[in-house]
Amino acid sequence: MLIAGFPAGAFQTNCYLVAPGPGQECVIVDPGQDAVEGVDELLREHRLKPVAVVLTHGHLDHVWSVAPVCGARGIPAWIHPDDREMLSDPTKSIGTPIFGDLTLSEPDDVRELTDGAVLKLAGLELTVDHTPGHTRGSVSFRLPGEKIMFSGDLLFAGSIGRTDLPGGDYPTILDSLATKVLPLPDETVVLPGHGPQTTVGRERATNPFLREAAPGAAPKKGI
Repeated sequence: MLIAGFPAGAFQTNCYLVAPGPGQECVIVDPGQDAVEGVDELLREHRLKPVAVVLTHGHLDHVWSVAPVCGARGIPAWIHPDDREMLSDPTKSIGTPIFGDLTLSEPDDVRELTDGAVLKLAGLELTVDHTPGHTRGSVSFRLPGEKIMFSGDLLFAGSIGRTDLPGGDYPTILDSLATKVLPLPDETVVLPGHGPQTTVGRERATNPFLREAAPGAAPKKGI
């Protein structure tokens, strides 16, 4: 298994390339702001051939480069239908046009994700978990055999994704944590959308939001 990544752009959004090994086909996860050069460098370094882009959600910092990355290689992008409109309308991400005349467009080939689907791409089997709360269409991707989870902005080391942007909802993200993260084995490696990697076990023991999401936890005021 080969997983290579880098933090892209001003938002430092983690972009990952995932392949069975060097010199093989790969999947690209969340090519964010100014990610094209970093993606191309990793493709050359590891001699990889991309077959798809998969998106954990539609926020601008995760989809900024999806159209040029897909267009240059003639590959599809996968996103949950509840976030699809964000691919071409940045204001749907943040609720205000703070980036001036920035224009985005959908790739030519967009395919929609569903909860529980298994994507067989590049010799990999990615299980899709719909994990709303950060956005309505947020998903996580798991490689069950490898005990690896690409959590997007659902779960970070010591924290979780914000819920104060359009489509965010604090009780909903707690439910996603309770139903999609807490049942996973402690040794599951979590590769988040921002910041360092962690494990489910570490977050179960130390992350206050996971403790709040645990069944039987006393309810607290949302953020």
